[in-house]
Amino acid sequence: MRVMVIGKATRDTEDSTMPTQEQFQAMEAFNEELIKAGVLLAGEGLHPSSKGKRIRYEGKQRTVIDGPFMETKELIAGYSFWQVRSMDEAVEWARRAPFETGEVELRPVFEHEDFGEALSRVEAERSRSS
Repeated sequence: MRVMVIGKATRDTEDSTMPTQEQFQAMEAFNEELIKAGVLLAGEGLHPSSKGKRIRYEGKQRTVIDGPFMETKELIAGYSFWQVRSMDEAVEWARRAPFETGEVELRPVFEHEDFGEALSRVEAERSRSS
């Protein structure tokens, strides 16, 4: 199963406070463990919301909203994708992360088989029209 690990923003990440050398090295060592175990598929940190934009959809209208966005608890500071056998395994890896503060959220990624019959019908239609 693939899991998205969502690193929640903090005041420090929104203020562009960079990790200390020790924090950076600890995270690199943890990522190396994930890579060696075949767990880490991808991962990146994100710039603060002050450099971002949101697009709000209301019917046919599109509104562009410039950052920063106020509710840090709703913001993402980074993400990674893990390949694990179960959500329990993802939790065990997340517990080992060298974070001293903050929060991560683990979310399963939809796989083709999760869509069941709906995907089968779409794929059948697509193959008939090819």
